[in-house]
Amino acid sequence: MKTTDKIRQQLAENPIVLYMKGTPGEPRCGFSAKAAAALQSTGVEFAYVDVLAAPLFMQALPEVSDFPTFPQLFINGEIIGGSDIIEAMLASGELLPMLKSATG
Repeated sequence: MKTTDKIRQQLAENPIVLYMKGTPGEPRCGFSAKAAAALQSTGVEFAYVDVLAAPLFMQALPEVSDFPTFPQLFINGEIIGGSDIIEAMLASGELLPMLKSATG
């Protein structure tokens, strides 16, 4: 199975996925830390992939998402964006309803 197929499978199996550097408990870059903290503040469960531990995913993900940087948040298989977008959506009140409807 190609790496892009594995990514698509993860996206199909998990309604909310954060591809990040590190883990939510131990982020390895500031942007990933902000994204994970924003998601954790909602109380909604999400899956994550540490792209530093999975370098093939790090290389292949931009091919799937057409989004060049990390972290990358996907909801229902659709790219939402990185930490700035996640934080803005949290602040505007858009993020929580989107997360809740995904996990419905």
